[in-house]
Amino acid sequence: MLLSILATATPAQPNAFLQFLPMVAIFAIFYFLLIRPQSKRAKEHKAMVEALKVGTEVIFAGGLMGKIKKIEGEYAIVSLNNQTEVKIQRASVISVLPTGTIDAI
Repeated sequence: MLLSILATATPAQPNAFLQFLPMVAIFAIFYFLLIRPQSKRAKEHKAMVEALKVGTEVIFAGGLMGKIKKIEGEYAIVSLNNQTEVKIQRASVISVLPTGTIDAI
C-alpha cells in the first residue's frame, strides 16, 4: 500500500521565481558590466562636446591635434598649424587637451 502511494505522488513543481532567477542575474550582470558604463561614457562625451569653445585644444578621431578657431553648429573649424584649418564634426573630438599643450610641442 505504501508503494502505491509513493508511485502516484506527483513530483513537486519547481518554483517559478527560481526559474527566472538565472535570467535576472544575467541581466543584472550585463547592466552593471556593459550597459551602465557605456551610458556613463556617452554622457561624459556629450558633455565634453557641448562644452567645446573657441580656443580649446583638442584631439579628434583622426588622431590630429588642433585648436578650435570657430564653431558652426555641429561642426568646428580646427587650426592644425598657422596655415592649415580643417572642418570637423564636433562629435569626432575624443579628448580635450590642457591649454598650452600644442604650443609646447
